[in-house]
Amino acid sequence: RLRAFRIGRFPVTEADVASFAADRAGSAPRGGPGEPVASHPATGLTYSDVQAFCTWAGAQLGHPVRLPTGDEWEATARGDDGRDWPWGNTFDPERCACVESAWGWTVPVDGHPGGASPFGAEQMAGNVWEWVTDLTADGAWRAVRGGSHLDHAWGVRCARVLSADPDLATRTTGFRLVADREERSDRD
Repeated sequence: RLRAFRIGRFPVTEADVASFAADRAGSAPRGGPGEPVASHPATGLTYSDVQAFCTWAGAQLGHPVRLPTGDEWEATARGDDGRDWPWGNTFDPERCACVESAWGWTVPVDGHPGGASPFGAEQMAGNVWEWVTDLTADGAWRAVRGGSHLDHAWGVRCARVLSADPDLATRTTGFRLVADREERSDRD
């Protein structure tokens, strides 16, 4: 059982991170990512960079946001019926960015609407790995979920987990945000 949460429909984009970087530098965005890269998932961030983004984004939104746990991420991707891929149990390279789809690089976060999870979250298979809060077995590295555009069908399954060095910023790892849902009383 999981506590109630809201998860981002899309991964955080390069444009979102450009706004964060400009705000931290105290200036307007200059020479930020141009289209079409601005709508691609943000990559090249360490785990601590992502945590700093979460703090900043929470202040912008007026409520805390964070990374999902591995269980939250997987539950969103698999749905109530435990799917192999967000869209079902039969692989379809037209529904994600992976080796079989032959994109060769990331795609915009809204690039595969037919690959959405049962809960409406998009790009949970392929495109980029996504940071989650889980530590790996050795306790030193963090888990990433979902596979990237460099992975084959097997590697972009909902259950796939990879260990990642939290201090290494790569072009194949991004993230999405989660907000905890407050329980409402009958009086609300």
